[in-house]
Order: sequence, then C-alpha cells, then structure tokens
Amino acid sequence: MDQAPGSRPDDARSGLPVCYRHTDRETGVRCTRCERPVCPECMVSASVGFQCPECVRNGSGTGHAPTANRPRTLAGGTVAADPHLVTKVLMGLCLAVFVVQLAVGDRFTDRFSLLGLAYVPELGSVEGVAEGQWYRLLTSMFLHLDYFHIFSNLLSLWFVGRYVEEALGRTRYLALYLLSGLAGGALAYLVDAPNQPSLGASGAILGVFGALAVLVRRQRYDMRPIVAMLVIMAIITFGWSNVSWEAHVGGLVGGAVIGFAMVHAPRDRRALVQYGTCALVLAVIVVVTLLRTAQLS
Repeated sequence: MDQAPGSRPDDARSGLPVCYRHTDRETGVRCTRCERPVCPECMVSASVGFQCPECVRNGSGTGHAPTANRPRTLAGGTVAADPHLVTKVLMGLCLAVFVVQLAVGDRFTDRFSLLGLAYVPELGSVEGVAEGQWYRLLTSMFLHLDYFHIFSNLLSLWFVGRYVEEALGRTRYLALYLLSGLAGGALAYLVDAPNQPSLGASGAILGVFGALAVLVRRQRYDMRPIVAMLVIMAIITFGWSNVSWEAHVGGLVGGAVIGFAMVHAPRDRRALVQYGTCALVLAVIVVVTLLRTAQLS
C-alpha cells in the first residue's frame, strides 16, 4: 500500500502525521496554504492559522504575491538598496556627454542640441526637429554649454533629485525626469525661433523641483525654503538673457503635474493614476511637437 506524504509506518499508533521537515515529530497542525503538516518549530503565525516556512518565503504569508510585503516608498515604488542610483547615473551621463562635447567639438553639440529648423554650417545641412529629428528633444537634455553650466545643473540635480528619487522610487523618478525634460523641450520648440538652439538639463531638473514642491506640501513640511528657491529660479529664468525660460517653465509645470499624480494617487488605483498621468503628459508633448512641426513644414 502507498504511504500518504508526510506519514510514517508507525503513525497508526497515534493517527497523527509528522512534520514535513522533521519526520520524527508528530503534529496536528497543517499549513493553511499547502496543507503540509508542520511542527511548532516550523509553523509561522499568519492572519488565519499557521503557514509553513516555504509558503512564507515564496509568498507573503497572507496569500499575496512575494512582492506584497516589500518596503514601499511614499509613491508606491520599491525601496532600493541605493535610493539615489538613478540620480547618480543621470549625473554620470551628463558628465560623459560633456566630455564628448569637449573632445569632438561643436559638430557633436550641433548634431544633438534642440533646434527647430535651421541650416547648420557645421553640418552643412538643414537640421532640426521639424526635419524629423525628434531625438533632439531627448538628447539636448544631456548637453551643456560650459563648465559653469554643467556644474550648476549637476549640483542642483544632486540637491533635489536624491530626495525625490527616494520618495518616488527609481522607475517613477526616471519617468518624472525624462518627461519633465521633454515637456520643457516641447515648449521651447513651440515658442522659440526655429533657428534658436537650446540645450541643458535644467528643464528636467526644474521638473524634479516641481515634484519636490508637491512632495513637501503633501508631507506638510515647511514650504518657506521651497518658496525661496522658486524665487531664485524665477530670477535666473527671467533675469538672464541666455536662459530658455520656455524649457524651465515647461519642465516645472510638467514635473509638478506628474509629481502631484505620483504622491496623491489613491492606493487602490495608484499605478493606473500615476502612469496614466505620465502617458497623458507624453501625449501632450507629442501633440505640441506635431503642431509645431506642421507649422514649420
């Protein structure tokens, strides 16, 4: 006769099964998930009954997926071992691209900066987003004019980015950064003269700052430092002649909208609201770019 799993030939004396991990111990308790017998040493208390170590390790101890009990950020992202990794990578990319700019020269910068539509002598051709070079909206976010430009941007990114990344999580933070930069680029493309090039990470960084303002407000922290920084940003944006206010405003507004969705999304529909808002912002960027392209074509 076949023996039932987790039983011994002498079980008939007591009628009790033995623990599946300790075959010398009889027990009357079974795992509420897999129904394997478990002894007092192996049983793990659950919301209803007890569970075996394997079910707890492979699940959450409550019947949910293994990821259910992972620590989450304020916005629902997974807490990472290095909560500032994306900020560091973005800073590294900007530095790497700047080194290439110094090595290659204006030809590289002219190829990837944001430009509506113009003849570029360095390249010997008509260039711009209106020519189908949509990649310029993205690549221009990683270019910089000089040492002061990149130093100030990276310092700002490190100052605000690490806090926002820690609050949102890596994926949501990266989406915020890229979409804010694209929103700033789209507004600059729409408003600037077609032959006016622009470049820099400031639009994306202003978007991160917008999300930080929403975050600070959500957590009821002191808003005075944020207001002071906004005033400084406004002075820089509208007081310096070589600053693209369009990129700053577009990035700030885009970041604030996405940041609001990230930290205020209801828990039961969090992912839908957060990524739905990101998709909506991206759709607006695409529409604005299409309209401007049709105007210039």
